[in-house]
Amino acid sequence: MSFKTALLGMTILAMAAPALAQTIDTEETKLDTVIVSGSRLDQTATEVGSSVSIISAETIDKLGFDFALDAIASAPGVTINQSGSFGGNATVRIRGASSDQTLVLMDGVPINDPSGTGGGYNFAYLDTENIERIEVLKGPQSTLWGSDAIGGVVAITTKRPEDGLGGSAFGEYGSFNTFRGGASIGGANDTGDFRIAATGITTDGISKADEANGNTEDDGYDSTTLSARGGLNLPSKMRLDGTLLYSEATSEYDSYSGGAQGSTADGDESTESDSLSGNLSLKVPLFDDRLENLFVVGYSDITRKNFTDGAQSYLAEGDRAVYRYQGTFTVNPANKLAFGAEREETTANDSDSTIDGLFALYEYKPVEKLTLTGGVRVDDTDTFGSKTTGRVAAAYSATDQVLLRASWGQGFKAPSIFQSTYVCSFCGLTEPNANLKPETSEAYDLGVEWNSLDGRAQAGVTVFHQETENMIDFSYTAGYDNIAFVESQGVELTGGYQFTNWLGVSANYAYIDAEDGNGNALVRMPEHSGDVTVSLDPEGPLSGAVLVRYNGEEPNSSGGMLDSWTRVDLTGRYDLTDSVELFARIENLFDEQYQEVLGYGTPGLSGSVGLRLRY
Repeated sequence: MSFKTALLGMTILAMAAPALAQTIDTEETKLDTVIVSGSRLDQTATEVGSSVSIISAETIDKLGFDFALDAIASAPGVTINQSGSFGGNATVRIRGASSDQTLVLMDGVPINDPSGTGGGYNFAYLDTENIERIEVLKGPQSTLWGSDAIGGVVAITTKRPEDGLGGSAFGEYGSFNTFRGGASIGGANDTGDFRIAATGITTDGISKADEANGNTEDDGYDSTTLSARGGLNLPSKMRLDGTLLYSEATSEYDSYSGGAQGSTADGDESTESDSLSGNLSLKVPLFDDRLENLFVVGYSDITRKNFTDGAQSYLAEGDRAVYRYQGTFTVNPANKLAFGAEREETTANDSDSTIDGLFALYEYKPVEKLTLTGGVRVDDTDTFGSKTTGRVAAAYSATDQVLLRASWGQGFKAPSIFQSTYVCSFCGLTEPNANLKPETSEAYDLGVEWNSLDGRAQAGVTVFHQETENMIDFSYTAGYDNIAFVESQGVELTGGYQFTNWLGVSANYAYIDAEDGNGNALVRMPEHSGDVTVSLDPEGPLSGAVLVRYNGEEPNSSGGMLDSWTRVDLTGRYDLTDSVELFARIENLFDEQYQEVLGYGTPGLSGSVGLRLRY
């Protein structure tokens, strides 16, 4: 399906529908009302003992993030690396953990790539248009979510329909002959709700291999995303929900070149990716809503093909099915218990694996301002035995202005299908490593948050420490083996001040000291990083923001150091009418030349302008 065909069809459908004016709530969401879905206990942000960053659709719109990767990078303690803009392989690392140790959830269902080398998720193609919220839970979360959540969880919630019938359509054009657009329509009433949307982007792009190294050939990128979600309100307060997300993308990239920086230079390479994810859930409340039963069936699959000089050179296919039951029983206002079972079946390139899990979580509130949480989980793999993980957490509102958090947790990650089935023939091996073991981690963090009496000022500090053992890496003696140990520790700072009702500033900073077992700093991991955002929203139709992003120097794969960099982006919006908005963005205002991955370039000064219709 072509992007233009899908986009045109959705735009016509959206604009032809009967329109009702939509009111957009621009007030800041309070922490004591935000429900953190990743906690599995429907806790508010003030009840969660773990460190969590919440990125709302409002923030995404304000800062003009087209891709989820850029939005996630705004969370302190998160490091992103992309092998060239516009479709280059993109990873997310939390507090020094490997990108393969970040579990990614879409509406509660894992979407990590089971066919990947380490089973991680490639963030290169994920558009923000259909995202309502992103939660970044830091530290091991395996007690909550099982394998892969060894470093943290990125939980993505897609947009829900609003009451009545309405929709939106947008289009923007920018540098590198880039066109991005989309449309949506949705509605809700007492019977149920629905929302369908299409989004796409096409661009000539830039050279994946850095142009500063003489690479002049542009590498294009095209993608289309279709999404749908709906629900039915059934008798006895039951609720049936379903979501579906489909994405296809084609990205050109450059070739291996042994003598070039980063071993990459201009070449005729491309990759095609098709992914599908969805879930069906049923909520059944019992005993006057004290027991909520949740039944979930989720599915995701991905197909990746690489081409060299037009001929297919690589194929990978994988899928995952998840079957989950969770019961949440509210004993009384002070005691809540969650319990459940999960089964995860994954397949990749004609091999498969299964993990069965049982978990129990307990929330205790001895007083209104103190929330204590504990949990235990047992995961039984079909190949690597069983693993038990635990966690405890506490959140205490010491005063109306001060919130204290603390958590300790364990994590584990079963070897991926690729790692457990790989035979290194050029190493002289004839079978996979039969002694491969799961990776494990243990971590704690302590934090304090403060808000001024008038609500204008906020500040927070979190310290953390994490150790990961039996990390899997390539070995010429065993193929893949448990040969690595990583220790990371650091501090995260956040702050903000609202000078007036239309002018505010916020900032975050992270210091991460991450080393392997030999005391060597981890590759592609800066010690220092941070953001500063200035938001302007005066009375009237005009609003905007300035984002300053800093990334400190970091070790690269060749043994040297990548230089630090600072990038400045500007965004602005102007309401032409109550339902029509003009928006624009300038990226890399001062044309900073930098690399996120050795040998791969990034865009210089660039921008875009667009129009959005809401009704």
